[in-house]
Amino acid sequence: MEIVFAARKLQKLCSEKKKMVKELGAECAAKLQQRLSEMAAVETLEDLRTLPGARCHELTADRQGQLAADLKYPQRLIFVPDHDPLPVKPDGGLDWHEVKRVRIVEIVDYH
Repeated sequence: MEIVFAARKLQKLCSEKKKMVKELGAECAAKLQQRLSEMAAVETLEDLRTLPGARCHELTADRQGQLAADLKYPQRLIFVPDHDPLPVKPDGGLDWHEVKRVRIVEIVDYH
């Protein structure tokens, strides 16, 4: 799956291990690197959903349209499908099988 970033600062954080460890801590940085590697290795979002421990899921309420994957509790990797138009199933839900590009939005504890 192709990965792009919502902001250059976020891209820099996700690509520089030293910066990642400084800002997120060693455990969270390791988990972030793992998630990004997993995302890069799969073909579609559906493939990511089945990976153990990632707990990739769609968000609701004020985060409708965003998805999250677990990092080190309570941090989450927040991303959105980067498609125009958005691939949807006949019932209107997101078609995870067709999402092949995501945009990383933030790393946050939204709880």
